[in-house]
Amino acid sequence: MKTIYLAGGCFWGMQKFLDQFPGVLKTEVGYANGPDKAPSYRDVCGNSGHAETVRIDYDENELPLSELLQYYFMVIDPLSVNRQGMDAGVQYRTGVYYTDETQLPVIDAIFREVSEKVGAPLAVEKLPIQNFFSAEEYHQKYLDKNPGGYCHIPTRYFSIAKKE
Repeated sequence: MKTIYLAGGCFWGMQKFLDQFPGVLKTEVGYANGPDKAPSYRDVCGNSGHAETVRIDYDENELPLSELLQYYFMVIDPLSVNRQGMDAGVQYRTGVYYTDETQLPVIDAIFREVSEKVGAPLAVEKLPIQNFFSAEEYHQKYLDKNPGGYCHIPTRYFSIAKKE
Protein backbone atom coordinates (compact mmCIF):
# COMPACT_ATOMS: atom_id res chain seq x y z
CA MET A 1 0.00 0.00 0.00
CA LYS A 2 1.17 3.52 -0.85
CA THR A 3 -0.16 6.89 0.28
CA ILE A 4 -0.38 10.22 -1.53
CA TYR A 5 -2.18 13.44 -0.61
CA LEU A 6 -4.00 15.44 -3.30
CA ALA A 7 -5.41 18.93 -2.89
CA GLY A 8 -7.80 19.79 -5.69
CA GLY A 9 -10.19 22.46 -4.51
CA CYS A 10 -13.14 21.41 -2.40
CA PHE A 11 -12.31 18.02 -0.91
CA TRP A 12 -15.89 16.73 -1.06
CA GLY A 13 -15.82 16.23 -4.82
CA MET A 14 -12.21 15.11 -5.00
CA GLN A 15 -12.91 12.32 -2.50
CA LYS A 16 -16.07 11.21 -4.34
CA PHE A 17 -14.18 11.24 -7.65
CA LEU A 18 -11.19 9.24 -6.39
CA ASP A 19 -13.23 6.67 -4.47
CA GLN A 20 -14.54 5.16 -7.71
CA PHE A 21 -11.23 3.78 -8.99
CA PRO A 22 -10.16 0.18 -8.43
CA GLY A 23 -6.93 0.26 -6.46
CA VAL A 24 -8.03 3.12 -4.19
CA LEU A 25 -8.17 1.36 -0.86
CA LYS A 26 -9.18 4.24 1.42
CA THR A 27 -9.67 7.99 1.26
CA GLU A 28 -9.93 10.55 4.04
CA VAL A 29 -10.50 14.28 3.75
CA GLY A 30 -8.56 16.72 5.87
CA TYR A 31 -6.38 19.78 6.07
CA ALA A 32 -2.76 19.68 4.93
CA ASN A 33 0.47 21.63 4.77
CA GLY A 34 -0.53 24.52 6.97
CA PRO A 35 0.68 25.40 10.45
CA ASP A 36 1.30 22.46 12.78
CA LYS A 37 -1.85 23.14 14.78
CA ALA A 38 -4.95 21.05 14.04
CA PRO A 39 -7.53 23.42 12.53
CA SER A 40 -11.29 23.29 12.46
CA TYR A 41 -13.19 23.80 9.20
CA ARG A 42 -13.96 27.32 10.40
CA ASP A 43 -10.21 27.96 10.89
CA VAL A 44 -9.47 26.68 7.38
CA CYS A 45 -12.19 28.89 5.88
CA GLY A 46 -10.71 31.76 7.89
CA ASN A 47 -7.38 31.48 6.08
CA SER A 48 -5.43 29.19 8.43
CA GLY A 49 -3.08 28.31 5.58
CA HIS A 50 -4.13 24.66 5.23
CA ALA A 51 -5.29 23.11 1.96
CA GLU A 52 -8.43 20.99 1.72
CA THR A 53 -6.78 17.68 0.87
CA VAL A 54 -7.63 14.03 0.31
CA ARG A 55 -5.38 11.32 1.72
CA ILE A 56 -5.39 8.36 -0.67
CA ASP A 57 -4.17 4.90 0.30
CA TYR A 58 -3.80 2.93 -2.90
CA ASP A 59 -2.52 -0.37 -4.25
CA GLU A 60 0.19 0.59 -6.71
CA ASN A 61 -0.05 -2.82 -8.41
CA GLU A 62 -3.68 -2.14 -9.28
CA LEU A 63 -3.51 1.64 -9.70
CA PRO A 64 -0.06 3.02 -10.54
CA LEU A 65 0.68 6.52 -9.25
CA SER A 66 0.99 7.81 -12.82
CA GLU A 67 -2.59 6.74 -13.56
CA LEU A 68 -3.91 8.14 -10.28
CA LEU A 69 -2.29 11.51 -11.07
CA GLN A 70 -3.74 11.51 -14.60
CA TYR A 71 -7.20 11.14 -13.04
CA TYR A 72 -6.41 13.98 -10.62
CA PHE A 73 -5.39 16.33 -13.41
CA MET A 74 -8.57 15.42 -15.30
CA VAL A 75 -10.71 17.25 -12.73
CA ILE A 76 -8.65 20.28 -11.73
CA ASP A 77 -7.64 23.48 -13.49
CA PRO A 78 -3.85 23.19 -13.12
CA LEU A 79 -3.28 26.87 -13.95
CA SER A 80 -5.65 28.33 -11.37
CA VAL A 81 -4.17 29.83 -8.22
CA ASN A 82 -6.16 29.34 -5.00
CA ARG A 83 -9.36 28.60 -6.93
CA GLN A 84 -11.26 25.64 -8.36
CA GLY A 85 -14.70 26.24 -9.79
CA MET A 86 -16.58 28.76 -7.68
CA ASP A 87 -14.41 28.09 -4.63
CA ALA A 88 -11.71 30.67 -3.98
CA GLY A 89 -9.17 31.01 -1.19
CA VAL A 90 -5.88 29.52 -0.10
CA GLN A 91 -7.64 26.38 1.23
CA TYR A 92 -8.70 25.58 -2.36
CA ARG A 93 -5.18 25.57 -3.78
CA THR A 94 -4.03 22.53 -5.70
CA GLY A 95 -1.18 20.33 -4.59
CA VAL A 96 0.41 16.93 -4.84
CA TYR A 97 1.93 16.08 -1.47
CA TYR A 98 4.09 12.99 -1.53
CA THR A 99 5.03 10.67 1.31
CA ASP A 100 8.10 9.06 -0.20
CA GLU A 101 10.93 10.45 -2.35
CA THR A 102 10.57 7.42 -4.64
CA GLN A 103 7.23 8.93 -5.80
CA LEU A 104 8.96 12.07 -7.08
CA PRO A 105 10.15 10.81 -10.51
CA VAL A 106 6.60 9.75 -11.41
CA ILE A 107 5.18 13.04 -10.11
CA ASP A 108 7.80 15.04 -12.03
CA ALA A 109 7.03 13.16 -15.25
CA ILE A 110 3.28 13.78 -14.96
CA PHE A 111 3.85 17.46 -14.12
CA ARG A 112 6.03 17.82 -17.25
CA GLU A 113 3.43 16.05 -19.39
CA VAL A 114 0.56 18.22 -18.13
CA SER A 115 2.60 21.42 -18.37
CA GLU A 116 3.47 20.65 -22.00
CA LYS A 117 -0.17 19.86 -22.74
CA VAL A 118 -1.46 23.16 -21.29
CA GLY A 119 1.53 25.15 -22.55
CA ALA A 120 2.34 26.85 -19.25
CA PRO A 121 3.92 26.19 -15.86
CA LEU A 122 1.50 24.58 -13.43
CA ALA A 123 0.07 26.36 -10.40
CA VAL A 124 -0.01 23.03 -8.53
CA GLU A 125 2.16 22.65 -5.46
CA LYS A 126 4.54 19.68 -5.48
CA LEU A 127 5.82 19.16 -1.96
CA PRO A 128 6.37 16.49 0.66
CA ILE A 129 3.45 16.19 3.05
CA GLN A 130 4.28 18.31 6.09
CA ASN A 131 1.16 17.62 8.11
CA PHE A 132 -2.38 16.36 7.70
CA PHE A 133 -5.27 16.76 10.09
CA SER A 134 -8.44 14.75 9.54
CA ALA A 135 -11.51 16.86 8.81
CA GLU A 136 -14.60 16.64 10.95
CA GLU A 137 -16.71 13.51 10.47
CA TYR A 138 -19.51 15.30 8.63
CA HIS A 139 -17.02 16.10 5.83
CA GLN A 140 -16.03 12.45 5.31
CA LYS A 141 -17.80 11.02 2.22
CA TYR A 142 -19.89 14.22 2.24
CA LEU A 143 -21.33 13.84 -1.27
CA ASP A 144 -22.42 10.27 -0.50
CA LYS A 145 -24.33 11.61 2.51
CA ASN A 146 -25.53 14.72 0.63
CA PRO A 147 -25.90 13.81 -3.05
CA GLY A 148 -27.14 17.28 -3.95
CA GLY A 149 -24.14 19.00 -2.36
CA TYR A 150 -22.11 21.53 -4.34
CA CYS A 151 -19.07 20.33 -6.21
CA HIS A 152 -16.88 21.95 -8.85
CA ILE A 153 -16.36 18.54 -10.49
CA PRO A 154 -19.13 17.69 -12.98
CA THR A 155 -21.18 14.73 -11.69
CA ARG A 156 -20.56 12.78 -14.92
CA TYR A 157 -16.95 12.30 -13.72
CA PHE A 158 -18.13 10.35 -10.68
CA SER A 159 -18.83 7.27 -12.76
CA ILE A 160 -16.07 7.18 -15.38
CA ALA A 161 -14.44 4.08 -13.87
CA LYS A 162 -17.52 2.08 -14.86
CA LYS A 163 -17.14 3.22 -18.48
CA GLU A 164 -13.48 2.31 -18.89
